[in-house]
Amino acid sequence: MKFPFFRRLSSDIAIDLGTANTLIYVRNRGILINEPSIVARSASSGKVIAVGSEAKEMLGKTHPDIITERPLKDGVIANFEMTDGMIQGFIRKINISRFARPRMVVCVPTGITEVEKRAVKDSAERANAREVYLIEEPVAAAIGINIDISKPIGSMIVDIGGGTTEIAVIALNGVVTKESIRVAGDKMDDAIVQYFRREHNLLIGERTAENIKMSVGSAFPGDDRMINVKGRNLVAGIPRTIEINSSEIRECLKETVDVIVDGVKRTLENTPPELASDILDRGIILTGGGGQLKSLDQRIMNETELPVHVAEEPLLSVVRGTAKALDNLEKYADVLS
Repeated sequence: MKFPFFRRLSSDIAIDLGTANTLIYVRNRGILINEPSIVARSASSGKVIAVGSEAKEMLGKTHPDIITERPLKDGVIANFEMTDGMIQGFIRKINISRFARPRMVVCVPTGITEVEKRAVKDSAERANAREVYLIEEPVAAAIGINIDISKPIGSMIVDIGGGTTEIAVIALNGVVTKESIRVAGDKMDDAIVQYFRREHNLLIGERTAENIKMSVGSAFPGDDRMINVKGRNLVAGIPRTIEINSSEIRECLKETVDVIVDGVKRTLENTPPELASDILDRGIILTGGGGQLKSLDQRIMNETELPVHVAEEPLLSVVRGTAKALDNLEKYADVLS
């Protein structure tokens, strides 16, 4: 006898729990959540008011009784209570019955500690998960872009998220060499904020900095153009618009980009020669939101003299790989913990 109702209740879930964005895949339903990892809560009661896109709309515009915050920092949980509230808020959005006990696969950074792993599992269990599996982000990204990680062929993945840059060489269902750098998209945004404060006495918000990075940020010299930036003058205390050259943005991102490029070079130095020859043939693959920074592939190619490719839809690589691992738990048992 078949029980379709109970199968629906037990819809399994794959979660890319990122510092900047959370993506959730539900088996047989696809990717249902792709929203910022932000929570808005009441300062007086602590109650979660909004999560995701609704909370981001409030960022920088709240009154004293509403606090917006990112509960994850550098790829790991910084505020356990708010992370629980955020996950449960997203689960409510995907409309899964409260009686469901889904299996969950959650991706984590390669440099995560055992304590941090336990925190992620505890958070998923409090969201009513029946079983919780963890998978490392670069491994999930490789699976998500259809690399057969079981073969004795080296693949190099550079996954640049909001809080961490995960660099790994993968072969035979394992990570051969890796580096996890807690420098990524958020550090780029912060560098832009600090640059305008220091050089132009202009205070801009996180959202403005992110928009500047996405629209004119780059990692390698190219076409420069003038852009208008709005903020608050720190001397006069009034709103102001200034015009700057996009080359200034490239300059203020240079330090962060240098750290990522140096991490790639260190990982290559630690790669066994046979796998290094595979990377020479196949190239380095960039995934994650930070991988979309204009001409970053060209900058890494210039520094390493290796082919560099940006994955198709790099923001979705990790969640797609996590979803494939969820749908094929036995096949990917070696890379799950």
